[in-house]
Amino acid sequence: APPTLNRTTAYAVFRSIGLLAVAIGTVVTSAAAIAQSTFPAKPVRIVIGFPPGGGIDIVGRLLAPELSKRFGQPVIVENRAGAAGNIALEHVAKSPADGTTVLLGTTGNLSVNPVFYPNLPFDIGRDFAPISKLVDVAFLLFTNPQLPIRSIAELIAYAKAQPAKINYSSSGSGGLPHLGAEMLSRQAGMGALHVPYKGSAPAIADLIGGQVQFTIDAVAIGLPHVQSGKLRALATTSPQRLSILPDLPAVAETVSGFETVNWYGMVAPAGTSAEAISRWHAEIVRAMGLPEIREKLIALGTEPVGSTPTEFGALMKRESEKWGRVVREANIRPD
Repeated sequence: APPTLNRTTAYAVFRSIGLLAVAIGTVVTSAAAIAQSTFPAKPVRIVIGFPPGGGIDIVGRLLAPELSKRFGQPVIVENRAGAAGNIALEHVAKSPADGTTVLLGTTGNLSVNPVFYPNLPFDIGRDFAPISKLVDVAFLLFTNPQLPIRSIAELIAYAKAQPAKINYSSSGSGGLPHLGAEMLSRQAGMGALHVPYKGSAPAIADLIGGQVQFTIDAVAIGLPHVQSGKLRALATTSPQRLSILPDLPAVAETVSGFETVNWYGMVAPAGTSAEAISRWHAEIVRAMGLPEIREKLIALGTEPVGSTPTEFGALMKRESEKWGRVVREANIRPD
């Protein structure tokens, strides 16, 4: 027969078992904490699909030092420019899903490119894991100051009075400035002609020179020319007026419902662990909330916003559907 335990001995045995269970639980919890605290275990890369010096590059380099301090690893901004950001997207899609390679992208390459370029070697929904939206990027509508135009209403009237004689520049076919101007032209019945350029600099230069009548581009790109008197800003394409330009109206105040807002957001290769995604998200939100970083972002004409990974994934899908309609209705094709 099995031995029997008296009450005192039984209590001691069960107490020992309980203490052992607590100890095991503590070890497991500590191991998980150590694993999280050691992520990442090697240098981190933020890949950007555009050349150095642009707005998205500035934002990436502004955040990198703060993220490096928090991660305890170098955070390297790597520019892989070309093909409207598609080169960088393909590179990140094929990178190891260990959380140490992420992409900082725009509305254009994360939501517009999938509907603008056929036969891409990657699928945004399948090959990437959303992390967070970082900022909204304001656009302004600029005109040449020699034109007799001082408002969106006057621009529309001017265009309608001269059918097919008003044109606009953009930084490239299929980019958000192009699609925003096309959407405005259609909503307002302006019939403006698109003149694409390879980048914002030549598009702005020809607007200053009078070869085109208006353009849409980022605050940081065009505002210095407004301040020097070479351009005139008529309105922002954001749904509301900007805090840094409170006297400048929104296009939507004249053309109801009009909105063209660029954004920057971060994604990782599909298959990246939930723990890595969560860590990235937490550190991005924390960094953008720091007063010194927030002030610099706002000065660039961007609005720090943030989002959950789920919210950002839903936004990318909605934006792709929205701009896909514009691409199809206007029959816009890659050059």
